[in-house]
Amino acid sequence: MRYASFEISGKPGYGIVRDDGVVDLGRRLKDHPTLKSLIAAGLPDIAAEAAAAPADYAEADISYLPPVTDPDHIWCLALNYVEHHSEVESAGRVQDLPKQPAVFARYIDSFAGHRRPLLHPGVSEQFDYEGELAVVIGKRGHRIEAADAFDHVAGYTILNDGSVRDWQFHTRQITPGKNFYRSGSIGPWFVPKGDIGDVYDLRIRTTLNGQVLQDGTTADMVHRIDRFIAYVSTFLPLNPGDILATGTPSGVGFSRKPPVWMKDGDTCEVSISGLGVLTNTVQTR
Repeated sequence: MRYASFEISGKPGYGIVRDDGVVDLGRRLKDHPTLKSLIAAGLPDIAAEAAAAPADYAEADISYLPPVTDPDHIWCLALNYVEHHSEVESAGRVQDLPKQPAVFARYIDSFAGHRRPLLHPGVSEQFDYEGELAVVIGKRGHRIEAADAFDHVAGYTILNDGSVRDWQFHTRQITPGKNFYRSGSIGPWFVPKGDIGDVYDLRIRTTLNGQVLQDGTTADMVHRIDRFIAYVSTFLPLNPGDILATGTPSGVGFSRKPPVWMKDGDTCEVSISGLGVLTNTVQTR
């Protein structure tokens, strides 16, 4: 099942994306005006029943939004793949592999939806890509034990943690370079966890203008999802619809010689097995 948020004729909605089109759940499930509301309700059976209805729109007619348009928290992991840590270390940016999850925050308006433009910052040429698996939280929890972590997962989506590298490295606080307006993307949809097999056996690939620049697997995570959930829920509760970005494999642009930066007119695609492809074209603001 592929749950997506979208706009149609300028109005927001959400529904199920099928091969034959899109079923609008928002107009059928009046008790759940947003996908976040439906996630909080545990994706009830009534949603699956509604998904069997005839398609309301062609998929080409909708404009994708981030799957959850109003998460309370977006937590991201830095340096969570060994080879990525090694390439950052070789560039002189870090030393030791993080013993604890290296967490930073992003905000929802720093993300665009599928097929919407990634906005080149203009104030920097160092606009980089980072393909990632993202976790969608389904159940609220505070100080969640790692053994119980997956009870709080609703599903998974794809995330491009677009980064403005010189702004990221102005100081030790990387927040500015990670939060330029619509510099990242997320989507196209989220897939319930029950539809995904082994979450640690997913292939992540990032291409820029068709060239494969990242090709990794979630098996190589340093801090796994259960550890990530336990860690961040220790200091703040996790809420339904929250997004946890689990880090990127090696192959990012700034570590290459010469560096590879995204520029106006480029097309960046991130694919993850079982989740689909997140596609965005770069546009200068």
